[in-house]
Amino acid sequence: MTTFNTVSALGLTVFYREAGDPAAPRLLLLGGFPSSSHQFRSLIPALAEQFHLVSFDYPGFGNTEMPDPARWDYTFDHLAEVVEAAMEAIGFTGPMGMYMQDYGGPIGNRLIAKHPDWLSWQVIQNANSYEEGFTEVWDGLRHVLWAHRNAETEAPLEAFLQPDTVRSIYTTGHRDPSKISPDNWNMDLHFLARPHAHRVQLDLFYDYRTNAALYPVWQERLRTMQPKTIIFWGQGDIFFTPEGGEAYLRDLPKAWLIRLESGHFAVEDSLDEIVRGIRDFYAKEIA
Repeated sequence: MTTFNTVSALGLTVFYREAGDPAAPRLLLLGGFPSSSHQFRSLIPALAEQFHLVSFDYPGFGNTEMPDPARWDYTFDHLAEVVEAAMEAIGFTGPMGMYMQDYGGPIGNRLIAKHPDWLSWQVIQNANSYEEGFTEVWDGLRHVLWAHRNAETEAPLEAFLQPDTVRSIYTTGHRDPSKISPDNWNMDLHFLARPHAHRVQLDLFYDYRTNAALYPVWQERLRTMQPKTIIFWGQGDIFFTPEGGEAYLRDLPKAWLIRLESGHFAVEDSLDEIVRGIRDFYAKEIA
């Protein structure tokens, strides 16, 4: 059964979901924009008989505290530091699997850089680490905002935070959008309507440039460490191209790659395939 908890980490109240036997193999679930641990609400119970699972809401997301961005720096370094502190506070450390989706990639890679011994195996689901992985949706960030951040270059990016776009993040590329609950985007929009929430996301849009700069470092670590890896890649992701998933095979030729007829949040309509893939991969490659 999933439990819903909070923990104090670096002065913030951090929300997390947890399920499974604490003696079972650990699996950390790191999600992405614009969601929270809510995105794993179905995956967690589906894997709880085999794994001890934890998923945190990042600062500014979901049920975790959202300090004023005028006084708190919303960067991927800072988010990773909070996740690390929360993990240490609840004793969820040591060798584990990491499931990284979207923003979970940059956060997970920072955790791995600091604690390489924590990574036993990884699940990569539409978490980009390659230049060819960016769709044209990123053009306004990569070629405009990252070059010159000001009110004029930020203004067009407000569209990412509006109802139609948030809904499209969940439905684009999915074979049957009727299978995707509107609770997803309605919950995200609820949290995005809070004071300062748009500023939080714009700060992270700008800071994403630090992730792209680290791609060569992360790629080198993959080549060197050769972590056991299974990749699930929604082929119709609004943010990341199919080529972004294929690129991992250059550095991880033994990785499993499962191409899904899905989008950014593939677990919404490909849950059975993902659960089956993780169980099969773990049995053959890890156990």
